Amino acid sequence: LSVEKLSYALSWMSDVDNVTGGQSRDLVLQPAWDYLHQNHHDLLRSPLFPVVLSVSTYFFLVGLYTVLDLLAPAWPCINRYRLHPDRPVTWPNIWTTLGVTIYNHLLYIFPAAVAQWLWRPPTPLPREAPTLWSFFLGILGCMVVFDFQYYLWHLLHHRVPWLYRTFHAMHHQYNQPFSLVTQYLSGWELFSVGFWATIDPILLQCHCLTTWGFMVFNVYVSTEDHCGYDFPWAMHNLVPFGLWGGTPKHDAHHQRPGTNFAPFFSHWDWLGGTHTVPTPSSFNQLHNTIKGVSQKLHPVLSFI
Repeated sequence: LSVEKLSYALSWMSDVDNVTGGQSRDLVLQPAWDYLHQNHHDLLRSPLFPVVLSVSTYFFLVGLYTVLDLLAPAWPCINRYRLHPDRPVTWPNIWTTLGVTIYNHLLYIFPAAVAQWLWRPPTPLPREAPTLWSFFLGILGCMVVFDFQYYLWHLLHHRVPWLYRTFHAMHHQYNQPFSLVTQYLSGWELFSVGFWATIDPILLQCHCLTTWGFMVFNVYVSTEDHCGYDFPWAMHNLVPFGLWGGTPKHDAHHQRPGTNFAPFFSHWDWLGGTHTVPTPSSFNQLHNTIKGVSQKLHPVLSFI
């Protein structure tokens, strides 16, 4: 497949040449883009901007979920949405995962950001905003490509014992994840995920605004998958027909590591025979069963 044919095949989700002489121009995003262009031009062109955007989005979301984790034991209105309401997130859990997260940012992300700032040219900012259609279609395209890449990577690191033991086992130290487990990762895994999230919009020739939208959405989905909550507005409750993975399915992956490898959609797990759908009620039922048995055994054990 030649470069020209590949470029043409990807042009349907690209913002290049999607406007012909201004005819039928989609102006929905143009006012916002004009404002950003005029008032934050230097910031947006900086090679550091995508890094700052991703990192700030991640810590904002993690901070929000961590506050919910700390409030949940005393606030039934929050705790009722947790997949494991009887297993609260503790301060030792928070400090351990936060420490690894900060370590990874200082050892890997900060040097990579400095290198990008020194050697990567400023981001070109086109005058035209992407059409609303190409904006969402570009994000969807990046999601589909990333989903396939990570499914294969994830499956491989579970099926090859050396890869799992060396790189991925760290992430599975918590079988009931919470938001800070999102980046409780080895450096190799953090690099792999960041590499694909950076490269995929380039491969699909996305507008820079589309690229930033995908980066923010990718961080949002990653933290939501690990948050441990089944909110009504979560993505898996909004996308119909069970097409989306979401928090319960990724929680099931940490319970049963041989299932649910895809980060976004469910089709690769369906096709690969690795799909499973436990419900929050099944977790609660299992916990209540164990609790009931322990209560029955307690008088006997006390007598002994």
